[in-house]
Amino acid sequence: MIDINFYMKLYDVKQKIMEGQISDKESVINEFEKYRSRAPIIYNIETTNACNMRCEMCPRTTMMTRKIEALDQAVFENVIDQIKPFSDSDWKTWESFVEANYGIRPNDMSENHFFLYIIPKIIQLHGYGDPLLDKEMPEKVGMLSDRGFATYFSCNPANIDVEKNIEIFRNGLTYIKYSIETVDDFLHKKIRGKASNFLDSYRKIIQLVEEKEKFNYKTVIVITMLDLQRFNQAEEFEKLREAFKGVDVYIYLKSQDQKWYQDKEGCTKSVHWSEFCQHPWVSMTIKSNGEAAMCMEDFNNEIILGDVKKESLYEIWNGKKYSRFRMDHFNLTSRMKCTEQCDMKLIGSFFGKNWNSGNRSQQQFSDQNG
Repeated sequence: MIDINFYMKLYDVKQKIMEGQISDKESVINEFEKYRSRAPIIYNIETTNACNMRCEMCPRTTMMTRKIEALDQAVFENVIDQIKPFSDSDWKTWESFVEANYGIRPNDMSENHFFLYIIPKIIQLHGYGDPLLDKEMPEKVGMLSDRGFATYFSCNPANIDVEKNIEIFRNGLTYIKYSIETVDDFLHKKIRGKASNFLDSYRKIIQLVEEKEKFNYKTVIVITMLDLQRFNQAEEFEKLREAFKGVDVYIYLKSQDQKWYQDKEGCTKSVHWSEFCQHPWVSMTIKSNGEAAMCMEDFNNEIILGDVKKESLYEIWNGKKYSRFRMDHFNLTSRMKCTEQCDMKLIGSFFGKNWNSGNRSQQQFSDQNG
């Protein structure tokens, strides 16, 4: 979930900032704080950081050094008892806002549709681990469903246990995403590691679709391929689309996030990465050890803003560490992960310096979406 009310209320201000029409940083700081919800909102709960893949595009493979662990079930329940879902009327207002301002309709199927219509309403249950390796995932999904939350996680289809997946569907999982980079097994292992495959994963996904339809489970099965900008990327994606032709899945080509650690460049097609980072004001991430982090991209837990085993979400979200972190985004504080190891622009970059980069990104998004 993200704070959709903050996102809507600050939309006009955000556009003016990115267009260089606002130069008074203090007034923007006050505006952000005025509309920031005092009630904490959780976007992401990393229930485990265990993973058996060796994905070439993931910093976890070569750079993550933290201990492998799973979030304690009692801690998980305590966290979700401190938050609440948005109402149906909130979502209707949000969907009207998205269609009017981004030109994306509720029944579309694309990267930006997924970000704007699905991500804001769900609790994401993955981080730098594979949720299918969390033995308690069915119970965690059930807890959230009982409390009225929509849920989602992305996983590696090679780890599918059909019986366990069906249990998760039965417990009310709203969306599940399987990442498939190619229909060729040899190439898939090269990209995702020896534990990955295509053919076996494909058969299991088809079986899950059939079981889902048989028992009328409502889980939406999402298939994505990362746009790694390979020379035959478009051809590979068309092969994947053809493999799932006529199958009840939501499928799209996803831009690669966080290219900094591979020294790669390229334009993302996601509006999320074309605008400046709003995470410090709209959502919180809980890691597998119970620490509250800046966002899920902090794979080594370098910016920790609290500990849910010791503090309430309210105390963390409204505490001094979070307040300082928000100011760090405005001040472009040096030697901070957000300023030195993230592809996303920070709001501070729009005050007194690089106005044009923001205008370019916004224009790119406008061009791509008509």
